[in-house]
Amino acid sequence: MKDWIKKAEQYLGHCLKPIPSEINELDWKESLSPNNKKLEHHLSAFANHPGGGFIVFGIENKTGKLIGINKEQSEQIIQKLANIGRESLEPMVVIDHSIVNYKDVPLLLIFIKESAVKPVFIKSKTVEDSYIRSGGTTRLASRQEIGGLMLNSKTPRFEELHASKLKSIDEVLNSLDYRSIFKLLDKPVPNDKFEIINWMKDEKMVAKVNGDGYYITNFGALSSAYDLKEFDGLARKAIRVVKYKGKNKLNTEKEIDVQKGYAIGFEALIEILKAMLPASEIIKNALRVQTTVYPEIALRELIANALIHQDFTIRGSGSMIEIFDDRIEISNPGKLLPSKSVDRLIRTTPESRNEILASAFRRFNICEERGSGLEKTVNAIELYGMPPVKFEEHENSFRVTIYSPRKFALMSKNDKIEACYQHSIIKYYSEEGGLTNKSLRERFKLDDKYRSQISRLIKDTIEIQKIKPKDSDNLSDKYSIYIPYWA
Repeated sequence: MKDWIKKAEQYLGHCLKPIPSEINELDWKESLSPNNKKLEHHLSAFANHPGGGFIVFGIENKTGKLIGINKEQSEQIIQKLANIGRESLEPMVVIDHSIVNYKDVPLLLIFIKESAVKPVFIKSKTVEDSYIRSGGTTRLASRQEIGGLMLNSKTPRFEELHASKLKSIDEVLNSLDYRSIFKLLDKPVPNDKFEIINWMKDEKMVAKVNGDGYYITNFGALSSAYDLKEFDGLARKAIRVVKYKGKNKLNTEKEIDVQKGYAIGFEALIEILKAMLPASEIIKNALRVQTTVYPEIALRELIANALIHQDFTIRGSGSMIEIFDDRIEISNPGKLLPSKSVDRLIRTTPESRNEILASAFRRFNICEERGSGLEKTVNAIELYGMPPVKFEEHENSFRVTIYSPRKFALMSKNDKIEACYQHSIIKYYSEEGGLTNKSLRERFKLDDKYRSQISRLIKDTIEIQKIKPKDSDNLSDKYSIYIPYWA
């Protein structure tokens, strides 16, 4: 028996003895009222009530006498209330139901769940047409009471919103590649489809509605859809990969839209990129192995970040990967969150506007643990002898650029300074506690004869206040340690 049924029976026993009287948590009816307005008011009131509430059908209105209800009446009531909850109230009200034998009399129990988003009001009117329970009755809420409801409201996240029309279990399972998700989680796939759909509901991939079916959520579609084109609001959120000839956008060589959900299509996306990127040969275990000139860990982390940090409210655009002869640009719609700055992205406390998606990517082992991904990206880029990562915030988008390997002499002054700053962050969190002339030379793959050039670079970086000496009293350039300006 569901917990809410036990609670409803407890409330009912309390209401009927010693003198029948309705309470804020429960109302009873003989049968379905022909007055839709009253039903709208009751559903609004119970959805606004802490913990929700119950309507019991099959009890005489005035006396509280148990008269019972039949199957035909029950089906009519359930259908009517479900339609009102979906079509007449904002936000939509979800109900559950059960027929129980209470003292050997069949009664229909309707459970109206408390809405996370409040107030629940009549859709055709304004927010002031909200109702509450008071003294065992339903009444219009005052402005002050509406304000209180708003304070206790939880705005749904984009990932929790519905991406599809109402679907049956089989339709859901045909739209989402749940098998690949279980594989990512290293879990066996259940044999029972009801067990699978309940797991999906717990994972926020689907939302159940009144026993009538399921909505696929934005998160469910974005993570595991076989084809994002099936979902009207998400079709433009597919990952777009474009390869150009040369160093500009004049000539497009290849263009691919990856229409699979982000999680189930991530490995295929990485393979597509590796096939498009220039490669070099390395000797591994006595065999020649082809590898891209870009570190794979950097590609994985930066692409994952672009996907999970994008602003889905910006319509008509999605994450994009553009490949040029000398660089890769990875962009996503949406600026940085207000608490973030371009200078402080490496090794800061992670924060995402799409936390459900971000958490799932970590559990699916698609991106690194919290806070370490960009640090490992910069480490890999230094190891490959590449220019620094370039972070750029634009009016409605954010872009990260990684460049192909380039010798120190061919890097611009700004690139050298930014590389020095990023290296200072990596070293600040290492055992060394900061960068040194020697560590920066190693970062640029330079020998000891470049000591004076690196000293000048360090001074240039200090002058624009990107780094500072760890010990201001130490006057020796040879043994000085430098840390980020904010440390």
